[in-house]
Amino acid sequence: MLNDPLAAALTKVFNAERIGKQEVLLKPASKILKRILTIMNEHRYIGSFEEVEDGKGNVLKVHLLGNINRCGVIKPRFSTKKNEFEKWEKRYLPAKDFGIIVVSTPQGIITHIHAKEKSTGGRLLAYCY
Repeated sequence: MLNDPLAAALTKVFNAERIGKQEVLLKPASKILKRILTIMNEHRYIGSFEEVEDGKGNVLKVHLLGNINRCGVIKPRFSTKKNEFEKWEKRYLPAKDFGIIVVSTPQGIITHIHAKEKSTGGRLLAYCY
């Protein structure tokens, strides 16, 4: 039993990326993981991904592009206000406007950039650069 499936999935993506694999299989598939992968795809960190039915929680097949320097989850899932994102950028990203922090907000799971535009806070989930 996995304690944190999201952390296990992002670690698996990062390790596969680091050794140069073209694709990776992530299990189990969840809505949060799919949304985070969609955001990473929109920002061109990963290629496309598809859900494959296996009868036991499904598997996500992710195509890698070689664009990830580092990715991972943020634990504990810190709460943040709309004007505190710069503090978290300094902590988790190497430079200003380089990389993304994924945030769970009342408007859904979005990047910290969109959260600033929408002027909303939330809980920090993951980072990628």
